[in-house]
Amino acid sequence: MSAPKLIDVLDTMNRLHEMLYTLAEKKTDIIKQNDMNGLDQLLKEEQKYVAAINTMEKERQQLAVELTGKADATLTDCQEVVTEQEKLKLQAMKEQLAAKVTKLKEQNELNQQLIYQSLQFVNMSMSLMRPQPEHATYSHPTQGQTGQPKRSMFDSQA
Repeated sequence: MSAPKLIDVLDTMNRLHEMLYTLAEKKTDIIKQNDMNGLDQLLKEEQKYVAAINTMEKERQQLAVELTGKADATLTDCQEVVTEQEKLKLQAMKEQLAAKVTKLKEQNELNQQLIYQSLQFVNMSMSLMRPQPEHATYSHPTQGQTGQPKRSMFDSQA
């Protein structure tokens, strides 16, 4: 029976999600420190964990299909065809995994907000450095002005 294998796969997925959560916490600190090189390195490491989780998810799906005979079997479907002890283990693993995914999702949302705020700050700084023209439409240089006509910083007649 593939129930013990399924429990092992879920355990591995739990550990991978925990490591990914640890990286997400590190990412928060790196974003706060504005360390772009560190962020690049962390993203590469994060991609490795995501690839491993995807591999384990495919294996979990395959084991669930073998266990239940259904093409799109879920963990709940698997719990219906295993022994009571395995059912309890699967339920515990399912709850742990759901909790870790929720925790990871919240941390990633925080990181996304921090990045968005950093981007807003950069855009504001850029706007201050190069202000927009006062008039968006063309008007004759002598119209609407009182006093002397506008002079350029550079004297083109010299």
